[in-house]
Amino acid sequence: MNLPKFLLGDNTDFKEDIFIIHTEFPRFIINLKDDEIEWLEEFSNADEEELESEVAVLIELASAFYDREMERYEHN
Repeated sequence: MNLPKFLLGDNTDFKEDIFIIHTEFPRFIINLKDDEIEWLEEFSNADEEELESEVAVLIELASAFYDREMERYEHN
C-alpha cells in the first residue's frame, strides 16, 4: 500500500488539537496546537544529532501540508 507522506488526524477526545502524522522515516505525530512531537521510531545517539537538524524542516513541512489541506477544504 502506498501512503501519503502526511495524514491529517483528529479525535473528539482532544477537541482543540489537530494532529499531522508523518508516515515516512522518521515517523512521528505532531500536535499542531503546541508543536509537541511523538516519535514512532527508536533512535540512537547518533540519529538524535541528525534529527535535531531535520526537526525544524519536518515541522515546517507538516504545517505547510495542513495549510494546503485547509485551503482545499475552503474551496470545495
